[in-house]
Amino acid sequence: MTEKTEKSGGLTAKIVHILERLGEIGNKLPDPLTLFVIFAAMVVVASMIFEGASAEVIQRSGETQLKVVGSLMSADGIKWMFLHAVDNFVGFAPLGPVLTVMIGIGVAEKTGFFSMGLRVLVGSVPKSAVTATLVFASVMSSMTADAGYVVLTPLGALLFAGMGRHPLAGLAAAYAGVSGGYSANLLITGLDPMLAKLTQQAAQTIDPAYSVNATCNYYFMVVSTILITIVGTFITTKFVEPMLGEWNPSDDFKFDAEKKPSDKERSAFMAAMAAAAVAAVGVALLALVPSSPLREEVAAGAPAINAYSPFFESIEILITILFILPAIVYGVKTGQIKNDKDVAKLASEAMGTMGAYIVLAFVAGQFVAYFNWTNIGAVSAVKGADVLRDIGLTGLPLVFGFLSVSALMNMFVGSASAKWAFMAPIFVPMLMQLGFSPELTQATYRVGDSITNIITPLMPYLPIIIVFAQKYDKKAGMGTILAAMVPYSVAFFIMWSLLLAGWILFGIDLGPGAPLSYGQ
Repeated sequence: MTEKTEKSGGLTAKIVHILERLGEIGNKLPDPLTLFVIFAAMVVVASMIFEGASAEVIQRSGETQLKVVGSLMSADGIKWMFLHAVDNFVGFAPLGPVLTVMIGIGVAEKTGFFSMGLRVLVGSVPKSAVTATLVFASVMSSMTADAGYVVLTPLGALLFAGMGRHPLAGLAAAYAGVSGGYSANLLITGLDPMLAKLTQQAAQTIDPAYSVNATCNYYFMVVSTILITIVGTFITTKFVEPMLGEWNPSDDFKFDAEKKPSDKERSAFMAAMAAAAVAAVGVALLALVPSSPLREEVAAGAPAINAYSPFFESIEILITILFILPAIVYGVKTGQIKNDKDVAKLASEAMGTMGAYIVLAFVAGQFVAYFNWTNIGAVSAVKGADVLRDIGLTGLPLVFGFLSVSALMNMFVGSASAKWAFMAPIFVPMLMQLGFSPELTQATYRVGDSITNIITPLMPYLPIIIVFAQKYDKKAGMGTILAAMVPYSVAFFIMWSLLLAGWILFGIDLGPGAPLSYGQ
């Protein structure tokens, strides 16, 4: 136990000690690459054991499809593994977005633009508010889909490191906000209309005239944003940082967030920010101008946010542009960039650091693809839903039973919309008949779906989080990450559940025209 932990005493010290032990045990596990190989092998074995198990799964189109667990050791399974090995790698969801964004991030980091920006942030934000600011920004990053995983987690680590705090605590705080708070936001995101459409489709099996709009959970999610920010900040400072202990930076880490910038650096940063502002205006116009190539017409009655679909689908390259342009300006003004060759060299050096991630992504891509091909996740999720439905719970116990099942299913099926596609037709009608509105069922699902994002091995962005962590701690592995994230997951589960319970008990609408009850 660290000296800091010993002095704190009480329950907090005991919890921190448990987390320290978990981290120590976790770090004795094999390398993350080996772990993903083991996970993939476990899927192969499980597919043989459960071969033939089946369940009817509702697709996003509303059609029912029979999902059957297939064996990867069958003739078809073995053939598929060999034929699709490259496709499983190239098709690994985060691979393209991560490498694309890392070009911009890498150049910005190599030129010192990032370091300068973080110094400005530290100088303008009170130290006591830095953690809360990081968690809040991470929660809000769901506006840009999954970009927060690639942008804010390394920035959180760098920010904490520059302040002399443990960088993995900053990484954990950002990861908790981005992933654990994925459903919370002060604004309507692309996820809202997607879930609302599926909820409405399920509700209309009971009430054909029932309508669910994209803002149906807005009030609850706004308050949830504040809650996650507070809880995430508390867990970071009271548990995660003490668990990680003191950080001893290596000799090659020279960034100091509190170092005063020179006049040349300050002038270069102002020019870079001007370039960033111009680029940001250009990017914004691509979304806001009705005739923009990145904006499309929406059908009558469709959510207005659908008009921005091309913009959000292009977010990775747009973020890369927003980073690389001011970084080049900063590099030119400071003398680090003299010609195009220097830019190419910086970009190449940045991508050169991604070798470990690319190798890890190859193995992780096989694991995720194996899991999806066998249908183990989909069949397990439906079977779990059937168990909850057959238990016969009512009232609040049923709501929180559903929340728990949603959290558990998230360990097997990653996509929020894919899970809701087959869960909504089961639970929305069931809870409607017991007096709960479809909007409440959707809000409960979103809570359950978010709280286990940060601890599931099926999280596609887990490999890049591990690589970011190993930049500061070569011994960091999956055990370190999961030990740091468990307290967030537990705290989010408890506090978010209490918020939901209070919301129900006080009878507050979840959003505009979105009541808690149905048929009353």
